[in-house]
Amino acid sequence: MIRAEFFIDHSGMLTGFHINGHAGLAEKGEDVLCAFVSSAAYMTANTITEIIGADADAEADDGDMFLTVREKIIECQTILNGLRLHLEETEKQYPEYLETHVSVI
Repeated sequence: MIRAEFFIDHSGMLTGFHINGHAGLAEKGEDVLCAFVSSAAYMTANTITEIIGADADAEADDGDMFLTVREKIIECQTILNGLRLHLEETEKQYPEYLETHVSVI
């Protein structure tokens, strides 16, 4: 199962995410849900770090991806909320393979 945890601070701002696991719909390297989630997460991280240039840390390693944004930039919030909504809607179609939740930090 893929688990996507979004971090929100006490003021309600998204500060990042941690996505890990494998969906298990198909063999590793052939799983379209894993590819879908990975692509969306990489696009989010790359947009925040490389396009917007926000002060952020991004790290990925074999089914494990972290992003932490240290700046309160509205564009980062928009992009992170977009990813969260994207994955929450996908979870409705694949509830046994994808789980999303929000944690207050």
